[in-house]
Amino acid sequence: MRHVLSVLVENEPGVLSRVAGLFSGRGFNIDTLNVGPTLEKGVSLMTISTHGDEQIIEQIIKQLRKLITVIKVVDLSGTKAVEREMVLIKVHATDSSRAEILRIVDIFRCKVVDVSIDELTMEVTGDQGKIVAIVNMLQRFGIKEFARTGTVAMKRSMQF
Repeated sequence: MRHVLSVLVENEPGVLSRVAGLFSGRGFNIDTLNVGPTLEKGVSLMTISTHGDEQIIEQIIKQLRKLITVIKVVDLSGTKAVEREMVLIKVHATDSSRAEILRIVDIFRCKVVDVSIDELTMEVTGDQGKIVAIVNMLQRFGIKEFARTGTVAMKRSMQF
Protein backbone atom coordinates (compact mmCIF):
# COMPACT_ATOMS: atom_id res chain seq x y z
CA MET A 1 0.00 0.00 0.00
CA ARG A 2 1.23 3.52 -0.81
CA HIS A 3 1.82 5.88 2.10
CA VAL A 4 2.62 9.59 2.17
CA LEU A 5 4.46 10.81 5.25
CA SER A 6 4.72 14.46 6.21
CA VAL A 7 7.85 14.93 8.32
CA LEU A 8 8.67 18.26 9.96
CA VAL A 9 12.41 18.47 10.70
CA GLU A 10 15.02 20.87 12.00
CA ASN A 11 16.97 22.15 9.01
CA GLU A 12 20.45 20.91 9.98
CA PRO A 13 23.28 19.28 8.04
CA GLY A 14 22.83 15.53 7.85
CA VAL A 15 19.10 15.37 8.61
CA LEU A 16 18.24 14.15 5.10
CA SER A 17 20.98 11.54 5.32
CA ARG A 18 19.66 10.25 8.65
CA VAL A 19 16.09 10.00 7.37
CA ALA A 20 17.16 8.26 4.14
CA GLY A 21 19.46 5.98 6.14
CA LEU A 22 16.56 4.95 8.34
CA PHE A 23 14.70 3.70 5.26
CA SER A 24 17.64 2.03 3.54
CA GLY A 25 18.88 0.44 6.76
CA ARG A 26 15.61 -1.42 7.02
CA GLY A 27 15.43 -2.32 3.34
CA PHE A 28 12.59 0.08 2.47
CA ASN A 29 12.47 2.24 -0.61
CA ILE A 30 11.54 5.90 -0.83
CA ASP A 31 9.40 6.35 -3.96
CA THR A 32 9.47 10.16 -3.88
CA LEU A 33 11.06 12.68 -1.57
CA ASN A 34 10.40 16.39 -1.52
CA VAL A 35 12.06 18.75 0.97
CA GLY A 36 11.56 22.47 1.37
CA PRO A 37 11.72 25.20 4.00
CA THR A 38 8.66 26.19 5.99
CA LEU A 39 7.65 29.66 7.15
CA GLU A 40 9.40 28.93 10.45
CA LYS A 41 13.11 29.68 10.26
CA GLY A 42 15.31 26.60 10.62
CA VAL A 43 12.46 24.14 9.98
CA SER A 44 11.87 22.13 6.79
CA LEU A 45 9.05 19.87 5.64
CA MET A 46 9.83 16.50 4.05
CA THR A 47 7.11 14.75 2.10
CA ILE A 48 8.01 11.09 1.62
CA SER A 49 6.01 8.58 -0.37
CA THR A 50 6.75 4.90 0.11
CA HIS A 51 5.10 1.50 -0.08
CA GLY A 52 4.54 -0.95 2.74
CA ASP A 53 1.95 -2.60 4.92
CA GLU A 54 0.62 -0.99 8.09
CA GLN A 55 3.16 -2.69 10.37
CA ILE A 56 6.13 -1.54 8.27
CA ILE A 57 4.87 2.06 8.11
CA GLU A 58 4.17 2.04 11.85
CA GLN A 59 7.78 0.96 12.49
CA ILE A 60 9.13 3.64 10.13
CA ILE A 61 7.07 6.33 11.87
CA LYS A 62 8.25 5.19 15.33
CA GLN A 63 11.87 5.22 14.17
CA LEU A 64 11.49 8.66 12.56
CA ARG A 65 10.04 10.06 15.79
CA LYS A 66 13.13 8.84 17.67
CA LEU A 67 15.42 11.02 15.54
CA ILE A 68 16.35 14.15 17.49
CA THR A 69 15.97 16.46 14.48
CA VAL A 70 12.43 15.25 13.71
CA ILE A 71 9.75 17.54 15.13
CA LYS A 72 6.57 15.84 13.87
CA VAL A 73 5.56 12.88 11.67
CA VAL A 74 2.11 12.49 10.13
CA ASP A 75 0.95 9.62 7.89
CA LEU A 76 -1.39 11.30 5.41
CA SER A 77 -2.58 7.97 4.04
CA GLY A 78 -6.07 7.18 5.17
CA THR A 79 -6.81 10.87 5.78
CA LYS A 80 -8.22 13.36 3.33
CA ALA A 81 -5.24 15.15 1.88
CA VAL A 82 -4.35 17.29 -1.12
CA GLU A 83 -1.47 15.80 -3.12
CA ARG A 84 0.32 17.43 -6.03
CA GLU A 85 3.36 16.86 -8.21
CA MET A 86 4.88 19.08 -10.85
CA VAL A 87 6.39 17.86 -14.10
CA LEU A 88 8.26 19.58 -16.89
CA ILE A 89 7.81 17.74 -20.19
CA LYS A 90 9.65 18.64 -23.39
CA VAL A 91 8.08 17.14 -26.53
CA HIS A 92 8.97 17.13 -30.18
CA ALA A 93 6.51 19.52 -31.90
CA THR A 94 6.35 19.70 -35.68
CA ASP A 95 4.19 22.20 -37.52
CA SER A 96 1.59 19.49 -38.07
CA SER A 97 1.49 18.29 -34.44
CA ARG A 98 1.82 21.62 -32.60
CA ALA A 99 -1.92 22.44 -32.63
CA GLU A 100 -2.86 19.00 -31.30
CA ILE A 101 -0.27 19.25 -28.51
CA LEU A 102 -1.62 22.68 -27.55
CA ARG A 103 -5.16 21.24 -27.40
CA ILE A 104 -3.93 18.54 -25.01
CA VAL A 105 -2.20 21.21 -22.91
CA ASP A 106 -5.48 23.15 -22.79
CA ILE A 107 -7.55 20.08 -21.86
CA PHE A 108 -5.19 19.21 -19.00
CA ARG A 109 -4.96 22.88 -17.90
CA CYS A 110 -1.20 22.89 -18.25
CA LYS A 111 1.09 25.72 -19.14
CA VAL A 112 3.56 26.00 -22.01
CA VAL A 113 6.74 27.41 -20.42
CA ASP A 114 9.17 27.23 -23.36
CA VAL A 115 8.81 27.19 -27.13
CA SER A 116 11.28 26.57 -29.92
CA ILE A 117 11.01 25.74 -33.60
CA ASP A 118 10.63 22.01 -33.03
CA GLU A 119 9.92 21.63 -29.29
CA LEU A 120 7.38 22.62 -26.65
CA THR A 121 8.01 22.44 -22.90
CA MET A 122 5.00 22.14 -20.62
CA GLU A 123 4.54 22.53 -16.89
CA VAL A 124 2.00 20.07 -15.52
CA THR A 125 0.75 20.21 -11.95
CA GLY A 126 -1.65 17.70 -10.46
CA ASP A 127 -2.09 14.36 -8.77
CA GLN A 128 -0.40 11.19 -9.97
CA GLY A 129 -3.36 10.21 -12.16
CA LYS A 130 -3.22 13.47 -14.11
CA ILE A 131 0.55 13.18 -14.57
CA VAL A 132 0.28 9.61 -15.89
CA ALA A 133 -2.60 10.54 -18.20
CA ILE A 134 -0.85 13.48 -19.88
CA VAL A 135 2.41 11.55 -20.23
CA ASN A 136 0.49 8.78 -22.00
CA MET A 137 -1.13 11.34 -24.32
CA LEU A 138 2.17 13.06 -25.17
CA GLN A 139 4.31 9.96 -25.70
CA ARG A 140 3.23 9.57 -29.32
CA PHE A 141 4.76 12.96 -30.14
CA GLY A 142 8.10 11.95 -28.68
CA ILE A 143 9.03 13.04 -25.19
CA LYS A 144 12.53 14.48 -25.36
CA GLU A 145 13.01 15.36 -21.72
CA PHE A 146 11.11 14.75 -18.50
CA ALA A 147 11.67 16.17 -14.98
CA ARG A 148 9.34 15.32 -12.11
CA THR A 149 9.15 16.55 -8.53
CA GLY A 150 8.19 14.35 -5.65
CA THR A 151 4.78 14.47 -4.07
CA VAL A 152 3.88 17.41 -1.87
CA ALA A 153 0.86 16.89 0.34
CA MET A 154 -1.18 18.62 2.98
CA LYS A 155 -4.04 17.41 5.14
CA ARG A 156 -7.36 18.84 4.01
CA SER A 157 -9.19 21.27 6.24
CA MET A 158 -12.39 20.10 7.84
CA GLN A 159 -15.25 20.43 5.42
CA PHE A 160 -18.84 20.88 6.41
